[in-house]
Amino acid sequence: MKIGILSRNPNLYSTRRLFEAATNRGHEAHIIDHLKCNIEIEQKGPALYYGEDYLTGFDAVIPRIGASVTFFGTAVVRQFEMMNVFTAVNSRGIIHSRDKLRCLQVLSKEGIGLPKTVFTNYSKNVKHVVESAGGAPVVLKLLEGTQGLGVVLAENMNAAQSVLEAFNGLKARVIVQEFIKEAKGADIRAFVVDGEVVGAMKRQGKPGEFRSNLHRGGVSEMIELSVEEKYTAIMAAKAVGLGIAGVDLLQSGRGPLVLEVNSSPGLEGIEKTTKKDIADKIIQYIERNVNR
Repeated sequence: MKIGILSRNPNLYSTRRLFEAATNRGHEAHIIDHLKCNIEIEQKGPALYYGEDYLTGFDAVIPRIGASVTFFGTAVVRQFEMMNVFTAVNSRGIIHSRDKLRCLQVLSKEGIGLPKTVFTNYSKNVKHVVESAGGAPVVLKLLEGTQGLGVVLAENMNAAQSVLEAFNGLKARVIVQEFIKEAKGADIRAFVVDGEVVGAMKRQGKPGEFRSNLHRGGVSEMIELSVEEKYTAIMAAKAVGLGIAGVDLLQSGRGPLVLEVNSSPGLEGIEKTTKKDIADKIIQYIERNVNR
């Protein structure tokens, strides 16, 4: 097969591993910077060209679309879909996952466990907003934030009101979520491929840090998920419409709660922690869907 890897940086760990896995399984792999693609729309049919050449003959593409270029990146993915190329992550799933509010609404509709979340149109009654989320402490998240950026823990009502008022004053869209104390600064990343959890790790924030992101100093360890945790991760990926997803879970007294569903989850942390070849699982997933 001819497989395209949509990535802006060929030196990234995830990009390199996907390229290696594809070539190791006998496929022709190409790394394509999606921001350098040109979309051609006309009556005779959709096309994409890259530099001087048209992108033709591809059987599948693996989108690695960064949050900052979601609009154009998903347009390129959508163009491949219109050209009847299999996309390992479809454009609709990417869009759903990138809109935190929409993603939570979709998960809620499917009855998937979530921290209680409140969103308003810059309400001046910030105290009521905080109380609606269960009261302080609460977590405030920018809707556009990624990798732990734009996430604040307000430990008391005064702090929560001050932070929310500041965000409102900047016209920054935020959601307010209940703080799950029993998670103790840890979360779970479940890596889902084609409706199966192929790897999972528990991430623990460094002392004094409630965010567990590895690049912010957190540490990780391999974890065996419970049946309920596996089911929740698989259902979350399915609800958002993602064939490949990194589902972030919190362990709580009322069961697993989904924090976020990522459409371009990194491979480095999960592969090094679990010692599993996740990239190979992704190529196998493509093989099953293209050759059927």
